[in-house]
Amino acid sequence: MNQKVVIIGSGIGGLMCGAILAKAGYSVTILEMNKQIGGTLQTYVRERHIFDSGVHYVGGLDKGQTLYKIFDYLGIMQDLKIVKMDVTAFDKICFHSDNKEYNFGQGYDQFKKNLIESFPSEEKAIIEYCNTIQKICASVPLYNLKLTENFRISSYYELDTKHFIASLTSNIRLQNVLAGNNPLYAGVGDKTPLYVHALVINSYIESAWRFVNGGSQIARSLCKIIRSHGGIIKTRTKVNKIHVDQELAHHLVTEDGNKFFGDYFISTIHPSQTLKMIDSNIIKLSYRKRINSLENSTSSFMININLIPNTFKYSNSNYYCYLTDDVWNGMEHDDYSWPKFYAVFHSEFAKRNEFAEGITIMAYMKYEEVSRWSHTYNTVTHPGDRGDDYATFKKLKAEKLIDCVEQKFPGFRKCIKSYTTSTPLTFRDYMGTTDGSIYGIKKDYKDAIKSFISPRTKINNLFLSGQNINLHGILGVSISSLVSCSSLINLTDLLNKINNEPS
Repeated sequence: MNQKVVIIGSGIGGLMCGAILAKAGYSVTILEMNKQIGGTLQTYVRERHIFDSGVHYVGGLDKGQTLYKIFDYLGIMQDLKIVKMDVTAFDKICFHSDNKEYNFGQGYDQFKKNLIESFPSEEKAIIEYCNTIQKICASVPLYNLKLTENFRISSYYELDTKHFIASLTSNIRLQNVLAGNNPLYAGVGDKTPLYVHALVINSYIESAWRFVNGGSQIARSLCKIIRSHGGIIKTRTKVNKIHVDQELAHHLVTEDGNKFFGDYFISTIHPSQTLKMIDSNIIKLSYRKRINSLENSTSSFMININLIPNTFKYSNSNYYCYLTDDVWNGMEHDDYSWPKFYAVFHSEFAKRNEFAEGITIMAYMKYEEVSRWSHTYNTVTHPGDRGDDYATFKKLKAEKLIDCVEQKFPGFRKCIKSYTTSTPLTFRDYMGTTDGSIYGIKKDYKDAIKSFISPRTKINNLFLSGQNINLHGILGVSISSLVSCSSLINLTDLLNKINNEPS
């Protein structure tokens, strides 16, 4: 097969599509605007410590689980250096109003056991919650690497997470604990569909893992697979235009004027950004308006901290900490009330003792909070200076966030050697989203179908993929990549190979 596929973006979606199609015999070229491949899998080094820019842990990697099967089929599973997180507490949900930690265990038995110990009178509600999560996940064929001719939109797609949980129990604390790691999908109380909550949290309950020395190893491994099949990955190559001729995409034009021709094209960047590249009436105005009207998820402020050696104990758990008793209002803040929430992620290093070397702290931040610097741009490829006032803004936010962490972990500040920060502008510039959105298009249970973006476009040889198609996250984007690639290869045969079943 000599058919050429050109892919825009080297995030998990672009690399996954590239690996699947290269393995199937297509000639693959991936174009990435940044110096480093990987999208949210990118890492960077400060004082010899590796920090993740986006992905801090992953679910579903136990043998036989969905993501394991996909990675194993592609031939990268054996190359990954991963560590299983605390089986009894991969996530800890904390509230500053009490001194308790509510632990999420791996495996539904452990998950239920932990919560029932914390809420002994709520056993019925906890069991019903777990049963419903599992039912929802079982009802989505591709999530389980299966196809069915009888699949139809489940009634679960019409339910929202907050009110479903409230229907199980009147215990407000339990309600908030069950939704306590909703920053995994930037949950919004009156919008987030129950299916999003279920599909995301289920993968972590199944199994939760950290990457040793960062998640960029996934990108490197996929890159290796693509190149082993003759594929090409070009960095510092920003696509500006998709040229359409006679209802088909003909070639891409890059920022430096180069042209890339192909038989098929896949864009893994935000659909609204993709549409800006297309000057053709084939894409109807109504479709453009629909895509451009979709609301994006929030962005974040992040601190990556180098710690003084042997000062701060390592934890094999993540912490989701709330300064409010309502886990759904973390995005509703002003300068005075920020932050209402923060998460703490420990970095996993190959040579680690009982002490942590690096920690990431994340809090929500709206793009509007940094919009006064929106005219600036700063990446490794295109360096720029946002000015002293921006540096001061970041410093004030970082110190305030560190103060909050100090309340939870007394003495933490004294353990800090140095730190770097990221804002919505950082995510915008490196990830290519207009507003630094961390999870792409926001899902809304009131109009679930509207936020589902088909991988097919009106241009017959142009397809979409990435975190804005169906579901975000490594697992979600991997599944979306299967859907996108099914336009070029037989999905049934592909799933049979992934499941190691005869075609």
